[in-house]
Amino acid sequence: MKLTQMLERLEYEVAQGSADIEVTELVNDSRKAGPGCVFVCISGAVSDGHSYVEDVTAKGAAAVIVERPVEAPEGVTVIHVDDTRYALALMSAAYFGYPAEKLKVIGITGTKGKTTTTYMVKSILEGVGHKVGLIGTIEALIGDKSIPANNTTPESFTIHQYFAEMVKEGCDSVVMEVSSQGLMLHRTAGIEFEIGIFTNLGEDHIGPNEHKDFEDYKRCKGILFTQCRLGIANVDDQWYEDVFQNATCKVETFGFSEKADLRATNVQHVSRPGYLGVNYHVSGLMDFDVEIDIPGEFSVYNSLTAIAVCRHFDVPEENIKKALKVAKVKGRIEMVKVSDDFAFMIDYAHNAMSLESLLCTLRDYHPKRIVTIFGCGGNRSRTRRFEMGEVAGNLSDFTVITSDNPRFEEPQDIINDIITGIKKTDGKYVDICDRKEAIRYAIEHGKEGDIIVLAGKGHETYQEIRGVKYDMDDRVLIKEVLEELHVR
Repeated sequence: MKLTQMLERLEYEVAQGSADIEVTELVNDSRKAGPGCVFVCISGAVSDGHSYVEDVTAKGAAAVIVERPVEAPEGVTVIHVDDTRYALALMSAAYFGYPAEKLKVIGITGTKGKTTTTYMVKSILEGVGHKVGLIGTIEALIGDKSIPANNTTPESFTIHQYFAEMVKEGCDSVVMEVSSQGLMLHRTAGIEFEIGIFTNLGEDHIGPNEHKDFEDYKRCKGILFTQCRLGIANVDDQWYEDVFQNATCKVETFGFSEKADLRATNVQHVSRPGYLGVNYHVSGLMDFDVEIDIPGEFSVYNSLTAIAVCRHFDVPEENIKKALKVAKVKGRIEMVKVSDDFAFMIDYAHNAMSLESLLCTLRDYHPKRIVTIFGCGGNRSRTRRFEMGEVAGNLSDFTVITSDNPRFEEPQDIINDIITGIKKTDGKYVDICDRKEAIRYAIEHGKEGDIIVLAGKGHETYQEIRGVKYDMDDRVLIKEVLEELHVR
């Protein structure tokens, strides 16, 4: 491919050599560099691609894309751009033949609800014959293939690679989670979204490795609504107008408010032994009843979002209702059968906002007790630990504090931070560092009418300790505990 083709939608300056050359592949990882490639120097949190120019040119790279001056051997083309991450996004689109333009791309941003909503939209659209790809926190789905995810929104090269595979597989649409990090780092730059969705905004992802402050977080969320045709927004969220202040798209709203274009009314909680759900009436732009096998107000929001999207694909009411009844997501209020006396669920709630939302929802079902098992990730904001401890102490009847991805920190240090938070409340608690033992304790002490929540890891199947990911799945731990208790 000609380098000029790859650069055709970019403003750039040729600092050395010629852009009119043939290149073999596009690379942004120096370990993958080879003869004839073009290497994009990305300044990352861990390392700076500009320091690998000597290394990649020694491996035969024909061109390097930079955002500051570098020394490169004679005969190597050096292209200067303002932002190499932005350049990578547009070059990746060109490299794969602009696959996004052959798909209806639906992007969902927000603090909570992104994952569940993507699966709901996929389920509804596939119910009427669309072939839908998915990119999100848990996995990328392309045809029958599932690729585990490292980031909610992958690097731009990977996004366009997935899009190209989806087109090849016959997909006509893709629904993807668009994180504020992904928007900030230009991972979705240059993609024209058919529909952009805003679910809600909470004070999360603020910290040294994420957003510098809440204003920056809001601003990054808003980027999506400058690159989509239609924006669909939760009008009930207090930050909705801030996020949409620079929007260039047409806007529709959903929510409980009378102002919403699509509204949820007459919400009722449904509770039976081993079952928690919710039903409500959709009014405004559509008019029908819905029941979902996932409890709570946020399930109403998630399903309402999916309905708002699928309305634009002319999906009949009956198909929407049927698809919402069966839509399930691993690790999102995932009910696990452990006893006839009490309910047990796994959920990904891993910050104060999502934990509070979950526990308040469960309170609406009037359990005898709520027992919460959770930990916090290492090398992340300590404030999150204090806040989650306080939320658990205020809203649970009993808390079991345990370990969750300690990374490079001591697990007990993290637990002690959570205890600092919980001690601001009257909440009763115990700390058990080993996650399996914490689960065992909760199950052994479970009482009739309890709801036990195992929070934090959700769909994850590993425990990250000192840079190594060890196999660990909450479902497997529960199964092992039940087998061991039964044997005794």
